This record gives sequence, structure tokens and C-alpha cells, in this order.
Amino acid sequence: MELACWGDHVETDRCDAGYAASRRELLEQHGLELHAISNHLVGQAVCDRIDARHEAILPPHVWGDGDPEDVRKRAADEMIRTGEAAKALGLSVVNGFTGSSIWHLLYSYPTEIAFDSVSAERAIEALGGHPAFGFNYDPSHLGYQGVDYVDFIRRFADRIFHVHIKDVWWSDQPKPCGVFGGHTGFGDHRRFWDFRSPGRGSVDFEEIIRALNDIGYDGPLSVEWEDSGMDREHGAAEAADFVRALDFAPSAIAFDAAFEDN
Repeated sequence: MELACWGDHVETDRCDAGYAASRRELLEQHGLELHAISNHLVGQAVCDRIDARHEAILPPHVWGDGDPEDVRKRAADEMIRTGEAAKALGLSVVNGFTGSSIWHLLYSYPTEIAFDSVSAERAIEALGGHPAFGFNYDPSHLGYQGVDYVDFIRRFADRIFHVHIKDVWWSDQPKPCGVFGGHTGFGDHRRFWDFRSPGRGSVDFEEIIRALNDIGYDGPLSVEWEDSGMDREHGAAEAADFVRALDFAPSAIAFDAAFEDN
């Protein structure tokens, strides 16, 4: 499991040793393990140019009075607490967005600044190659843009810290709404792309698993599920079955070597 730091999933302000143990015990009662925590939207506010959109996506204690500099400071403090919570939980991965001071000039919804291979390389350079900065790999945000999402894995082999199994469909024909979505909602038939339940979109997960095996990734495959046309409980069960069938261990021996005499 990957749990969010909102509501009663993981409360960062009370995540001491006792609280951390209670979260793990609850998961264990249901046969589940915790591999990462996420705080995407708070992380978004750290580097964003804060405006009215952020009030809707931030918890009240981070939004506060809405003063932009104060919001960014509170968001940064919350992300520090998130890292401390991860340590208490015995985790090494915190997933999140970084925000961007220029994104408001490019797109209507605030999101991460590293959105393809080129911008990912620039983000690493901007941070001086800091080893703690890596990627929550998610092919669904790359494929519909025309980005080579398998090459991304090999290009950033030492920076793939976590993997989202999330599918997206994109059209092979022009549509009334292009890549930027035309200010339409998800599920609108006019869109060029839309998120789908894993296995029902355009992403080639076979090649993804082979690439992850090639780079020696041994972390979790975490389902991030969105599909406007499907019941979510049906989708959850279907996605779990899909990932179980999808994952396979890499070969421990080269094919030709199997025919060699010992």
C-alpha cells in the first residue's frame, strides 16, 4: 500500500513510534504492507506561485490565511514532517509533487514541473544531482504526451524510487479536445486522452515490467486507479488481478547460457 498524508490515513503531526506501529498493525490485520506515503498537493505548494486554486487542494492548516509566502513556508514544514513520519514508519520513499513557479503560465491545473524526460533531466540538474531526489514513475502521465515511457525507465534507472501502475488511453485519430484537455472533465468522449483502469488503456505494461527488471527495480507496483467509466470497486479488484498477472521475476541466466555444459 501507498497511503496519503491526509485525514485518517497518516497524520504527520502525530506520527510518533506508537502511532506508526498502530498504522502498521492495522494494515497487517488485513494482510497488507506499507511501502510509501504520499503528500502530493502539499508538496505542490512548496514551489508554486500560490493563488486561489490552492485553497481547494490544501488542508486548512497549510492554507491558513492564504498569504502566498506563508503558505509556501507551511507547506515546506509539512513536507519535513512527512519525511519524519516516513522514518517513523520505517519507509524510505515519500511521493509528492514539487510545484513550479512557472506552471501557471502553461496549464490551468497545478502539477509537477518534471513531466517528460527533458524536464526531468533539468530538474535533476537544478538540484545538483541530489541523491534523495528521484521519481515516482507513472507511465500514464507520459504516454498521452508522446513521451517514450519505457526509455524513461532506462534513462533514469538510478532514480526510479517507486512505480505507479496507472493506465491511460489516447486516440489514434484527431479529437475535438487535444492533449491539453480543452477544459473538459475526465470521461468526456471528445477528449484525446483519458485515464483507464489498468490493462484497458494504451500503455504497454509488458515492456515496462521488462525495463524495470532490466534496471533491477525491486520496489512495489502501486495501483493508482482512475476510470470515469467504471465502478471503482470493480476497478480495484480488476486492477489487483491485473498487476498480479503482470508482474514476473527476471531471468537469472542468459538464454544462450542455458544450453552450455557445466
